[in-house]
Amino acid sequence: MKLFTKTLSTIVLLLFILSGISYTQEIYFCENVDNDGYPVNESKSFTIPDNGGYLYVLIRLPYAVDCNSVSFEIYRNGDYDNTIDLDTDTNWTWFWKQITFYKSGSYSVKVYDGCYDDLLVSGKVRINFE
Repeated sequence: MKLFTKTLSTIVLLLFILSGISYTQEIYFCENVDNDGYPVNESKSFTIPDNGGYLYVLIRLPYAVDCNSVSFEIYRNGDYDNTIDLDTDTNWTWFWKQITFYKSGSYSVKVYDGCYDDLLVSGKVRINFE
């Protein structure tokens, strides 16, 4: 019985440790992107001037995008707003797009590859006026 308990404890511990390793796609909303592809001043809420303001949408993948383009499909308050395309290199594992927002609201951004129209990642950001 002790051997069974020890084995089970070891398995649970290994599963716990391995669950901390993340190989997921990430989307970041930020004020800038550094040279190594990491977000600068990341947030889920931004305040912009009432005549509009921009932020960066950074995508980090655990694999190469393997496509020559991606599309950023943007929804505002649940309604379709806009699609922005970005040319990519097939070996990129991270990329960003500077997007200008002119209206306040809750935005959802879905990023699709341009080759197979597969959803890569999605995220939400809140835009407020000053």
